Amino acid sequence: MNLLRLLPAALLCLPLIACGGTSSPDKTAGKAVAETAGGVGQTVKEAMDDARREIAEGNIKISADNQPRAEITPQGQLLIGGKQVALDDGQRRQLLDYRGHVVAVAMDGMDVGLAGAKLGANAAGEALKGIFSGDSEGIEKRINAEAAKIEAQAKRICDRMPAMLASQQALAASLPAFKPYATMDQSDVDDCGKDTVVNR
Repeated sequence: MNLLRLLPAALLCLPLIACGGTSSPDKTAGKAVAETAGGVGQTVKEAMDDARREIAEGNIKISADNQPRAEITPQGQLLIGGKQVALDDGQRRQLLDYRGHVVAVAMDGMDVGLAGAKLGANAAGEALKGIFSGDSEGIEKRINAEAAKIEAQAKRICDRMPAMLASQQALAASLPAFKPYATMDQSDVDDCGKDTVVNR
């Protein structure tokens, strides 16, 4: 990670430092940025919590080219264009299984997004403190450690993809009405994670 890349964000915090009274610059910077980052983090977390509830309790919406929108309800019903598709018990179980994979991937994705937002805010603060303290090496190690955790979280999403693909294919084979919406293929599994490296 190049700390110079973080300077523009860090410089945005300088007006906050000017209001810090007689405290030392690095302590004032750390406090101001921590308060700002905390507010940003809380806002993002609240939005994520709302999205989690919507995903867990609402319909999962699925789209495909030239097809009406499909939805999978929490009860395992399939709606296409707002109309309920007739299902047997086995198909309903398959829909619930597939829905479970979609929800798990979405939840993991939000975890990664929240962690990334926090890392960005924290990195700006660390960069600003590094300007005053001269401890750029120690700061870089701490940020790299956090970035590595995010990469591990992102890898969990990719680890879920084979089972999700298998569930989708089984559902498409069992339920013809769902087949046009089964757009995931092996390339999605193979390509997962290739572009999800956290820049350090």
